[in-house]
Amino acid sequence: MKYYSFTDEPLVSPDEFFMKEALKEAKLALKEDEIPVGAVLVANGRIIGKGHNLTERLNDVTAHAEMQAFTAAANFLGAKYLTDCTLYVTLEPCVMCAGAAYWTQISRIVFGAFDTQRGFSKINQKILHPKTEWIGGILENECSQLIKDFFITKRNKS
Repeated sequence: MKYYSFTDEPLVSPDEFFMKEALKEAKLALKEDEIPVGAVLVANGRIIGKGHNLTERLNDVTAHAEMQAFTAAANFLGAKYLTDCTLYVTLEPCVMCAGAAYWTQISRIVFGAFDTQRGFSKINQKILHPKTEWIGGILENECSQLIKDFFITKRNKS
């Protein structure tokens, strides 16, 4: 695997670089008092779609970060299929988002924190397209800490 330095930061793998971009999206969700999950969609080393949770703002339970990124990427490409693309998301996709990923025929999913309650890998790994590869745990500590801190703050406000 090649390692790149896209800034003055130390060399990082492409997966780490793009997960940091997804974390930036998650922080945008946090600023909007949304559950801080962010996603970027990449083709040929270029971000073609991104999104963060908008469920509260849009009053829409389907407005997950992944869904926002899928829509943005499909609009960018002018096509509904996302073959040869990689989704980077800070939290393991739920079954709904994994199902949507199936329909996009995405090649690869990379996520940060595992979701032991609602994540697709615990419920049914076969929900993804048979050709979709996935890997979890990229920058897991940073991704999970952002979500943990969000819920701690929410509980303390109650």
